[in-house]
Amino acid sequence: MTILLVALAFAFAWSIGSHYTGACMGMPYALGAISARTALVLMAPLALLGAWLASGKVATTVGRKLIDATPTRLGEVVVIAVAFGVTAIYNRIRIPTSTIQILVGAVVGAAVASSVGVHWHTIGTLAVIWVAAPPAAAAVGFLGGKTLGSVQRVGAGLVLVGCLASFAMGANDVALASGALVGPNVLSARDAGLLCGFGIALGVLVTGKGLLNRVAFDIVEVDRVTATTAQLVQALVILIAVSFGYFTSMNQALVGAMAGAGGARGRHAVNTRNLLGIVRGWVTGPPTAFLLALLAALAVRAAAGADSLAR
Repeated sequence: MTILLVALAFAFAWSIGSHYTGACMGMPYALGAISARTALVLMAPLALLGAWLASGKVATTVGRKLIDATPTRLGEVVVIAVAFGVTAIYNRIRIPTSTIQILVGAVVGAAVASSVGVHWHTIGTLAVIWVAAPPAAAAVGFLGGKTLGSVQRVGAGLVLVGCLASFAMGANDVALASGALVGPNVLSARDAGLLCGFGIALGVLVTGKGLLNRVAFDIVEVDRVTATTAQLVQALVILIAVSFGYFTSMNQALVGAMAGAGGARGRHAVNTRNLLGIVRGWVTGPPTAFLLALLAALAVRAAAGADSLAR
């Protein structure tokens, strides 16, 4: 079971790396500030460093502070498998959502099925952060868009903030995979971050190119000023949350910042209809994961025994 859990966590980390190439480096690449190859080569080691050096608090939150009991390795396999599967489904049907919120929904679903107490205070704090992050990013992005509106030469700055976003992504999102190894004491937070950080880096380098262009350019008409402002705000929002041991959505922070920075250029720049469609995807992801994890955990519990998912 340990080998299966480690393999599944590594595979999930690989998919996370592939999934977020666009969120971190899509705009500098699309706007001609950097080539695709260079973008991926820069992103991979920075994401690995973020995962290794700055993800410990977040991994501990995911692994040990969401439920009352200590999760078993079988329980974590159920959670990661459901989160991985739901993310893949939403990607397949092209509905943007949050992998972080999907994971938490899966954790809560498995806990309820196992009659394990949930740390609702922690979940509530995360929910407040998730709700507040997009409008906060939009407000800061709006101010940044107004401030930088007359700046023209920001190509190098756009690459730099893409690099910062890559580090922030490693610190923030690796916990989706590494937390499953920290909770049942398979690895320490630092070692789990390093292992899954390598998974993220390989995902960026090996399978990330095809997703590099999948950035939500249909949300707002993006120019270099807007893109630079949005990605800087995104990285700052993520790193502030990580510093307190919490985690939030890279895509939500980026979308909020893009909407704010685009709004600074005029209301016509923001595609409200597409923005609302993305919000619907965010709202439906967590309950979908909750329901599937609940059903999967009940099935596993019935087959393997009442104490198999948590202790």
